[in-house]
Amino acid sequence: MTADQTPHTFQVDLRGLVDLLSHHLYSSPRVYLRELLQNAVDALTARHALDPDAPARVRIDTHTDPATGTTTLRVTDTGIGLTEHDVHSLLATIGNSSKRDTTHGLETARTEFLGQFGIGLLACFVVAADIRVTSRSARTPHAPPVEWHAHDDGSYTVTTLPDDTHPEPGTTVHLTARPGTTDWLTHDRVLTLARHYASLLPHPIHVDNHPVTDHPAPWNRTHPTPTTRRTALAAHCEGLFGFAPLDVIDLDLPLAGVRGVAYVLPSAVSPAQRAGHRVHLKGMLLTEKADGLLPDWAFFVRCVLDTDTLRPTASREALYEDEALAGVRDALGDAIRDWLTGLAAGAPERLGQFLAVHHLGVKSLARHDDGILAAMLPWLPFETTDGQLSLDAFARRHPVVHFTRTVEEFRQVAAIAAAQGIGVVNGGYTYDSELVERLPGVRPGTVVAELDADTVTAHLDAVDPARELALTGFLTVARATLDALGCDVSLRSFHPVTVPALHLDDRSARHEQARAEAEEQADALWAGILGSLRGSAPRARLVLNHHSPLVRRIAALDDPRLTTTAVEALYGQALLMAQRPLRPADNALLNRTFLGLLEWGTGHGADGGTGA
Repeated sequence: MTADQTPHTFQVDLRGLVDLLSHHLYSSPRVYLRELLQNAVDALTARHALDPDAPARVRIDTHTDPATGTTTLRVTDTGIGLTEHDVHSLLATIGNSSKRDTTHGLETARTEFLGQFGIGLLACFVVAADIRVTSRSARTPHAPPVEWHAHDDGSYTVTTLPDDTHPEPGTTVHLTARPGTTDWLTHDRVLTLARHYASLLPHPIHVDNHPVTDHPAPWNRTHPTPTTRRTALAAHCEGLFGFAPLDVIDLDLPLAGVRGVAYVLPSAVSPAQRAGHRVHLKGMLLTEKADGLLPDWAFFVRCVLDTDTLRPTASREALYEDEALAGVRDALGDAIRDWLTGLAAGAPERLGQFLAVHHLGVKSLARHDDGILAAMLPWLPFETTDGQLSLDAFARRHPVVHFTRTVEEFRQVAAIAAAQGIGVVNGGYTYDSELVERLPGVRPGTVVAELDADTVTAHLDAVDPARELALTGFLTVARATLDALGCDVSLRSFHPVTVPALHLDDRSARHEQARAEAEEQADALWAGILGSLRGSAPRARLVLNHHSPLVRRIAALDDPRLTTTAVEALYGQALLMAQRPLRPADNALLNRTFLGLLEWGTGHGADGGTGA
């Protein structure tokens, strides 16, 4: 058996490749103009390296033939230009790029160029059936002008032109619209796209004599006062993002190769909401939806940046995730962190306005940053039994900072704890319990403890033993009534007297309750498994208030059935006050109790009637 050792060359179906570009690599046909502008600017950069005094400008002309309706576009630059050899090796070789080429004598660093992938000109086939490029090289001034004429069937021709057809160095790209894409080459659309992509480029660009570039960038412009600068940047934000910023954060990080601003959103947003950061690469807009640019906690800002260090993906519509992006992300996070600490030190009023809207983002940061947590302690708001307070102010009032892990637990005990002088922080909101637990690390001497049912009960006044003994019969009925519901009964005296009963449990009690319910509904095998998991966790507890006139009247009833119904009513009301999710057994109890009390209220209960 013999093997064919003859080398073969891959064949490329240009129409198939264009379809791949338009439907899978690029998000929209509009990127064709960005690629043309990118090539033009890179050509200007290359010529500047050769001749710093050379002219640097780009002109775009649009035209629609009134007779035929054919729409054409012409992009002319005064850049480095091409020779016939360059045309063959660069324009006609897919994947090759002058920005990666080291054979043409240019010493310009690769990072000075915008494009690096060698597929930019192909993007024009998304909107054009015909591309014609005429060029004259500034690097080889005696070489004649050259024309490269390509069609979307993959064919092209190269022609040497007379000197007078292209007397000055530079390149002109001519596009003829393909059917169905004419609108992409019209004046209004081209001017809009050019300003969208190229407004921050450092070279003058015109579309049919209309200026495109607006240099320098808004954050680099000089203003007479800081106030006028903030006003100008706020106007820039409103025009770009559609909102008036709460504040403006400068992001001037030369070591990270980043310049720009972050605009603070004027209203709260979800941390899960995807940010719409705008990133320019050396002045050219890369993306309006940069992801991963900032740390996750900085979801309260929208950034506009220009960078010369980050790498684009092949589509040039996103950032490449690499060490450079990770470094820039950390640097931007540090800049926003410094802004926050600066507000805490010198602008407390602005910080208060910011935290009133975006405290969640700062709490997210403070979970991992002791410096931020310490700086924000006097400012970050928390829900407590003393109202909305900072942790610093709350800790000064209470020797022990108790906290609950859920909102439901806080609602169970808030009123009672406040009346007993127990300081409790609601840790049920996002990040709050984590921050409370970190409090001793940044505020030495602070004691933090999680609040449980035993702690609350211990702070309630015990009832005189003689009085409790006199109520033994009532308490026995109450305990027997609620035992099947997994709830114990105790008697205490506490304020306010308007609360007749308090339902207390903790997470371990709820877990045990859920396990018991699952065991009841499981088959024999799973019931055995769940039974083996039975723990010694405390059960839920109904604390009856001996100060309550209602409880005293119920305790004095001499009808066991009415006492049972009344105890169930107290249990149901305490559950509702605690805003606990109700189990099927609890719903059945509430329904039974409500009907039972109606029976007694209408006289049927006392006579043994059913009311049916």
